[in-house]
Amino acid sequence: MSEASTEETAYTAGEIRTIALAVIAGIFFGGVATGVAFPTLPLLDKKLVISAVMLSFILSANRIARLLMNTPAGTIIDRYGARKPMIFGLFTQALAPFGYILGLNAPATVLGSVPGLGEVSLPGLVFVLSRLFWGVGSAFVFIGAFATITYVTTADNRGRWIGYMRGGQSLGFPTGLIVGGVLTDLATMETAFLAAGVLALIAGTIATLVLPNVHSGTDTRSAGLRELPSLLAGRPTVLLIGFGNFTVQFLWGGIILSTLARYANVYDLEIALLGAAGVSGVVMAVGVLTSGATTLGTSWISDRMNDRTLLTVPAFCSMAAGFLLIGYVPTIEALLVAIALVGGGMGVAAPALMAILGDLTPGDELGRMGGVYNVMGDIGLSLGPLVAIPAVDNWFGYQWTYVLCAALVTSCLLVVSAPLLRNPDVSTTGALEAD
Repeated sequence: MSEASTEETAYTAGEIRTIALAVIAGIFFGGVATGVAFPTLPLLDKKLVISAVMLSFILSANRIARLLMNTPAGTIIDRYGARKPMIFGLFTQALAPFGYILGLNAPATVLGSVPGLGEVSLPGLVFVLSRLFWGVGSAFVFIGAFATITYVTTADNRGRWIGYMRGGQSLGFPTGLIVGGVLTDLATMETAFLAAGVLALIAGTIATLVLPNVHSGTDTRSAGLRELPSLLAGRPTVLLIGFGNFTVQFLWGGIILSTLARYANVYDLEIALLGAAGVSGVVMAVGVLTSGATTLGTSWISDRMNDRTLLTVPAFCSMAAGFLLIGYVPTIEALLVAIALVGGGMGVAAPALMAILGDLTPGDELGRMGGVYNVMGDIGLSLGPLVAIPAVDNWFGYQWTYVLCAALVTSCLLVVSAPLLRNPDVSTTGALEAD
């Protein structure tokens, strides 16, 4: 097993805490900014004069951009360190919400028709470009955060701090979901997007002021998506971990976030005076809060287990149960319970998989392997919105779409959990003697 922390520098508990909190602060505000914008986006097809397919493309554009940038961003971070790329990423993300405001106020001019996408309007094009900016920035933010936390920790405390990092991101996102949904219902979409842009600028400012450069970088050649097979060839376990990340992101960030507002609208689900946007914001916030809580509550457990993979078994089962409940019981009460099950399972599985990846990755490859991991997740995030709305509207309907989601996450027990449990390198990474 290759230990991810550098052999040349050992960080004290206080130094790890300071560095990790700086990273967590940046991604927390970035998560808030992401959440503010999301409840409104699935409802904009008529306002932007675009088709449902074009709306799906807008929802996926940031994920597609990040998919293309992940491995180059990982190479840059391995070469130059994580601080400057993370700061660049946070400020680049901040451009997107201001682009949304520009798009909402652009003339509703149809520029033409694209096969497969339908009509392309000027507001729709502005939204696509804004989402692309967000995707480029987020590649540097996510991989930089993973590399920084993993580089300064060891197998004995990595699960805890990666869990805290994921928890900070998760807790920021639902805060933004609530703010975005409520601001849209009570004020305007422009107000919600303005709040998202300001919060993203705050995230970049915090990173500029306090984020240290813990890794000066190594000389490594540039990598892109074409190099992905060669990167994976020597590390087949990364492919298993990546498939787990693909499934979690496809189902949560792709299917759930893209269809929940429409689901609430179709089944006339209400909470007090809130309509579809407000309901989706509150319900998604419950799921992400549950995810953050389970992440924070179980992250220290993985450091005390002989095999972190054991945590993925109940996590995948919980997610499957949640999707079945959404499909078969379309009430607001059942939806809240189901989202808590899905979010809770994701909150346990995602940091466990990321910690396993950190355990197996040498320090000078953290950026590239983090990029590979992110590529797999972003394939799911990009594919999810592209198929989600057509699946519920045209192909399968809501019930069968969510049943198929349950089947996919159940397959991870065979494709991810079982092989990792039999892998001797993985089974010893999380061992920690009791204090």
